[in-house]
Parts: sequence; structure tokens; C-alpha cells
Amino acid sequence: MPIVLKLLILSLTAALSLPALAEKADREKPVQLEADNVTLDDIKKISVFEGNVLLVQGTLVLRADRVEARQNGEGLQTVVARGNPVSFRQKRDGVDEYIEGFASQMEYDNVQSTLHLSGNARLRKGGDEIRGSRITYDAKTEFYKVVGQEGAVGPGSRVRVIIRPRPKDGQDQNKTQTPKP
Repeated sequence: MPIVLKLLILSLTAALSLPALAEKADREKPVQLEADNVTLDDIKKISVFEGNVLLVQGTLVLRADRVEARQNGEGLQTVVARGNPVSFRQKRDGVDEYIEGFASQMEYDNVQSTLHLSGNARLRKGGDEIRGSRITYDAKTEFYKVVGQEGAVGPGSRVRVIIRPRPKDGQDQNKTQTPKP
């Protein structure tokens, strides 16, 4: 595999790992990438992976129809993935749960450490879920912004958030406690 392709794949997967949430050990795992077509433009520093794109690195799994990575002088700048939908899943660092994202388009800005999901966007973390037309996540500040369907009216146009109750210490989520007499 040409060194340029190796560097692009490594920088692509490093960018897709959400720094504040991702399994840190994934960065040291080998990258497996499959696509129907790959185009590398070394002068413009643009790589395009098209057709049933599957990227796996450790616990990170990304599926898309098209993934485009752009570089600047310092390295990876942005990654844009499009699909019907684009999806990713990755184990969270230090806990036994996953973060999952789904959208028509995902864009990760490596310089700003921001993830933008747009078009029927969903983000799941553990049992919690956020849905909206657009979701923005800032990995530096761990700040989320969710926007509903602009200009639309009705239940499908609003932001939806589901927050599951956390079990109390020493209490199993699947057991119900019977009151003492």
C-alpha cells in the first residue's frame, strides 16, 4: 500500500474518533478500509472513498456511501461522509457502552474538533438519544447543539431527547425492588 494512502487512512480514522468519548486504544489498532473506488489527489490533498465504504479500526465502525478527506499544510483538516444514512459506532473510553451516530451527512473538522451531523441526525450514547435535523458536537468543550427541522411544523420537526434514568449505586437496572413490610 502506498505510504500516501496509509497516512491518509490513519489520519482519517484518527479524526473520526471523537476525542473526548472514543476508546483511546482504538488509535493503536490496524485500519481496515473497504470501498468500491478510491481516488487520491496528492496535489490538492483530497482523498475520496466511494461505494459501500466500510472503515473499521478497533471498536470504531463507519459505514457510508462516500467519504472525502481534505488536508491542509498541517495534516488532516476535514472529513465529510455521505450516505443513506452514514453511521458510526465506537466504544466509549473507560466505560462499557457505545456512542452511535446516524445522519445523511457527517462532517468532522479536525482543526476545531467538531462533529456535524445533518439530515435526520441521531446520536446515541449508552441508553440516551438525541434526534434532530442537525446535531453539532464540540469535542473540546463536550457541548452539543441540536436543531429541529427549520420552517416545518409538527412532531417530526422538533428536537427529541431521550434520557434514561441511571441506576442507583448497587442497584441492577433489570431488577425491581420490592418494598419491605
